[in-house]
Amino acid sequence: MDIQTPPTEAPQQREKAERRGLLIVNTGDGKGKSTAAFGLALRAHGRGKSVRIFQFMKVPSARFGEHRALEQLGIAIEGLGDGFSWKSKDLEQSAQLAREGWARAAAVIAAGDTFLVVLDEMTYPLIYGWVPLDEVVNALSERPSHVHVVITGRDCPPEIIAIADTVSEVRKVKHAYEAGIPAQRGIED
Repeated sequence: MDIQTPPTEAPQQREKAERRGLLIVNTGDGKGKSTAAFGLALRAHGRGKSVRIFQFMKVPSARFGEHRALEQLGIAIEGLGDGFSWKSKDLEQSAQLAREGWARAAAVIAAGDTFLVVLDEMTYPLIYGWVPLDEVVNALSERPSHVHVVITGRDCPPEIIAIADTVSEVRKVKHAYEAGIPAQRGIED
């Protein structure tokens, strides 16, 4: 490890910085994309802001740890899908659920009543071709200027990255699953 000298001057900012709704993307093959988005949801909620979370690959009845905690806090979290594709019994039905879910999420974004909208695992319906990419790009580009949106998932399309304000790529260095350790309650769910 290299020892670093701590910075003694703040990073430079524009004198007249614009405050507006941001499009934030958490992508990459590492663990923690959704967790980071939920952290932003908690931060916004803690400031008294309205938050909605839409999960494109979770079933409406999902009761993972994040669902239990967010519901206790009064943060709306909604499963829109039927699980990941390898669990689907009918991929066309999965695609239809994604389209219906996108219509619901797009309406919330366009209404402008919500400070932060999280589109968790949204990249999958996009890269599978279930939801039209141009429709999502247009909705995000034309959203009310004060609405913040977070998109999570692997392989975010470059068209979304191009219009995003902040993009973080979570890179996997190693994962416990590859060492034969199964998913654990409270960590993966």
